[in-house]
Amino acid sequence: MALNIADLYGMDIFTSSGKFVGKVQDVILDLEKGEIIRISMEPLNNISSREEARKTLKEKSILYKNVKSVGDVVIVNDNYMER
Repeated sequence: MALNIADLYGMDIFTSSGKFVGKVQDVILDLEKGEIIRISMEPLNNISSREEARKTLKEKSILYKNVKSVGDVVIVNDNYMER
């Protein structure tokens, strides 16, 4: 079954051990590959500088490869912040 990206927005994010991480606020795509790269817990449309963008991506986003499953909530690996 295909994932509708719009359904991700607002979903709760939990680690596989049950810790609440945040809510999906934005999704970063690789349009050439047609893949989700990251999910962000901060909206990206209000970022005004490159520095702020780097900080948000580092501290407030999760690489999609660290997502274990998506259902009623998003489940990520416990070590989701590892790059």
